[in-house]
Amino acid sequence: MENVFKKSEGIDIEDFLNNLDSQEEDLYEDADAFVKPLSLVGDEDVELVVKEAKDGNIVLLNISDLSKRNAMKLKQLIGMVRDSVLEINGDIARISEDRVLITPSKVKILKARR
Repeated sequence: MENVFKKSEGIDIEDFLNNLDSQEEDLYEDADAFVKPLSLVGDEDVELVVKEAKDGNIVLLNISDLSKRNAMKLKQLIGMVRDSVLEINGDIARISEDRVLITPSKVKILKARR
């Protein structure tokens, strides 16, 4: 059992996880779509989120800051995002307390838990 929990020699997990974002994005030029992490802070972010969905990208939306500061504003902005995304036949779902998933048309989110 000790071997299972022992830190692997030569691999620093923290270093690996911290450097995942530093890889050059040029490697993904031939991708059809992207999963983009964005934050919802103000009105201008709504337009960016909807633009990404229209462009065929999936958005992982961080709502943690706004949910702590202004729940009414969060409700208003999420409503705006939802209405715009549904107009383009996309989908939206809250996947955690701090994250909302937005998908473009032809990508649907299964909301029923199994």
